[in-house]
Amino acid sequence: MPNRHFVISLGLLLFGVFTQAQQKFTLSGTISEANSNETLIGVTIAFPDINTGVTTNEYGFYSITLPQGEYNVVVSYLGFQDIRETINLDSNTKRDFSLLEEAEELEEVVVTDDVERLDIRKPQMSVNTMAVQTIKQIPVVLGESDVIKSLLLLPGVSNAGEASSGFNVRGGAADQNLILLDEATVFNSSHLFGFFSVFNPDAIKDVKLFKGGIPARYGGRVSSVLEIFQKEGNSKDFKVNGGIGAVASRLLLEGPILKDRTAFLIGGRASYAHLFLPLFDVDNKAYFYDLNTKINHKINDRNSIFLSGYFGRDLFSISDRFVNTYGNAVGNFRWNHLFSDRLFSNLSVIYSDYFYGLELDFVGFEWNSGIQNFNLKYDLKHYINDKLQINYGLNNTYYVFNPGRIQPNSPDSGILEEQLTKKYANENAVYIDIEHQISENLSVEYGLRASQFNRLGQDEFYVYENDNPVEFDPFTLVYREATPIDTINPGRGGTLKKFFNLEPRISASYNFKGQSSIKASYTRLAQYLHLLSNTSSPTPLDVWTPSGPFVKPQLLDQYALGYFRNIKGGDYSFETEGFYKDIANRIDYIDGANLIANNAIERIILNGQARAYGLEFLIRKNEGRLTGWLAYTWSKSEQKTPGRNLGIDTGRSDLETGINQGEWYSTPYDKRHDLSIYGSYNLNKKWSFNANFIFQTGQPTNYPVGQFEFEGLTVPYYGLRNKERLPDYHRLDVSAILTPKRNQRKKVQSEWVFSIYNLYSRKNAASINFRENEDTGRNEAIRTSIFGIIPAITYNFRF
Repeated sequence: MPNRHFVISLGLLLFGVFTQAQQKFTLSGTISEANSNETLIGVTIAFPDINTGVTTNEYGFYSITLPQGEYNVVVSYLGFQDIRETINLDSNTKRDFSLLEEAEELEEVVVTDDVERLDIRKPQMSVNTMAVQTIKQIPVVLGESDVIKSLLLLPGVSNAGEASSGFNVRGGAADQNLILLDEATVFNSSHLFGFFSVFNPDAIKDVKLFKGGIPARYGGRVSSVLEIFQKEGNSKDFKVNGGIGAVASRLLLEGPILKDRTAFLIGGRASYAHLFLPLFDVDNKAYFYDLNTKINHKINDRNSIFLSGYFGRDLFSISDRFVNTYGNAVGNFRWNHLFSDRLFSNLSVIYSDYFYGLELDFVGFEWNSGIQNFNLKYDLKHYINDKLQINYGLNNTYYVFNPGRIQPNSPDSGILEEQLTKKYANENAVYIDIEHQISENLSVEYGLRASQFNRLGQDEFYVYENDNPVEFDPFTLVYREATPIDTINPGRGGTLKKFFNLEPRISASYNFKGQSSIKASYTRLAQYLHLLSNTSSPTPLDVWTPSGPFVKPQLLDQYALGYFRNIKGGDYSFETEGFYKDIANRIDYIDGANLIANNAIERIILNGQARAYGLEFLIRKNEGRLTGWLAYTWSKSEQKTPGRNLGIDTGRSDLETGINQGEWYSTPYDKRHDLSIYGSYNLNKKWSFNANFIFQTGQPTNYPVGQFEFEGLTVPYYGLRNKERLPDYHRLDVSAILTPKRNQRKKVQSEWVFSIYNLYSRKNAASINFRENEDTGRNEAIRTSIFGIIPAITYNFRF
């Protein structure tokens, strides 16, 4: 009997020891900047002894669960001093960290932020993150720091040329990019038709671009996701910073309302070049202004709320006879809640509006259009342990599309008021996304998004014979608009069409000794909105329209494979990726399509397909006085719209030619070669120098291949679509930044930025037009260029 008791006691003791050895606890908290309480995104919390770690999320929160024990912890974020501590993890522990900025002497040597480096071990690929400090250093036109223009220096990112709005990612169209500002959708990212972006760099905290391997929490666009977060505001001290430039100025104020608990931020920008035009007897105007606002309040350790907004407007007028006004307005209320030290949640209520207005005084009418959406989303992140994290959530978005309202601008204009039929839709989705470190070398991220789109009823809906809004004439081989045979009123309570799609995502990384890795990803995405535009870059006049009975949603399958390597301990890095994209239901337009004030756009649209593939290379120098990168992309972007098989026994359905004879043709944003070089050199504490060089293959276009005479007029005719190209595009930009020695008795810190855009004054072609020379009677080509060499000076300050 004693022996049995001894065995039981020994067994209980061993079980207790085993249980204690296996017991795990959670270390969690928030990491912020010590001088402002601004939370920091992407801070690394490393445990070097066990080769594991975690990074902070979009709200500066982290959580990691480890076996009981004593651990050395290193908290690091370049530009800030490391924190090294020993933590005895014998219970669930909340530990917040406040990071101090490095001494100014060190900032002069190292300027590139860790945030721009891709983590070798993580499965995340096809992602570029750009530090705000880098954005402010890159030389741009007229000296105004620009988020979008800075992204164009990255591999796989381009645009349609100078003064063009939007951007193109991996051969995709500008409307295929989801642009988020504090989670709210921005439908037009440009001021003054593409000269500037709508994002004030002083108000921005984080910029991240997903080109592929897009996590399941994102959806609604098939090309990329650009996620931008605004600063939260300084909850310790009142701060002011701003700048005075050649054509625009900016000012940002931030400070505490309740110290360490409640903070505000308000920032504004405005251009003023138009104020000088009357001096030259010019009666035209072109200006923009925008406003960024934010308030955040920490209720307690488990709850925080945020209220943020953006409002921007552009105005362009010609002698008050032509007035164009457009802009974005967004608002977002967010509530962060910690259910436990391992379960983080965020609830967002979001409003987004894009407005476009046009007044033609010489005609006598005003025209307004736009799109609104109301979005409710709930996201949760569950930190299971140091090897497994689960993200899941849902969202619902309600859309109102206003294709146009025409009304007289005076009682005697003779114009009748007309409202084009408004369209309504509802999009909802649920998702789950899992980050899983399977072994020391293998990590995967896999998820699934289920999306549903309901095209809701409207006041007036056209019905066509055989449900075919576009007819094909087999004799002239021309597509033309069909005539409606009936008009019905479904009412907003009904549903015209439903779409449902499953969107799986998976990314994997296998690393070799922590210095190099191979990554692969597959992404499936659905896009239910379409931008109606027949230009190579978006314009304010373009109109958004939803999928429905005659317009199918775009569906993307993207595959990517890449190799990544850190060289000399991370002083240098090398990345290369190959990608292939296949998009179903990409719309195109019949010849002669009229997109303006069209109440039945289904009569000018044909559904086709698109594809893009290419190779990207990125070499970075991350450390030292000289930093920068070289990015090169070889890619091809094509579209195909074959003749339809309508299933109608006409005896001639096989003669439908499609667009471009049903053959593949280059998209307007196909850039075969794209080379970008950026460098930044810190000479000393006072002077730093920056330069970037860009080379791109010319944009696809159409030139006349012949002409004919008709009733005394010479009429050109064109060959296959996008068969020709504009001349190659290239330019060199430089800048010098002078930081005067700081007077310790004064709080004001300042800097002067001297920049030259297009240093060798390359006359890059925005377009080439043809005309008949009045003297010789011969046809001649006329190149239109926008910019030559442009010097600029900007004065920045803060206190």
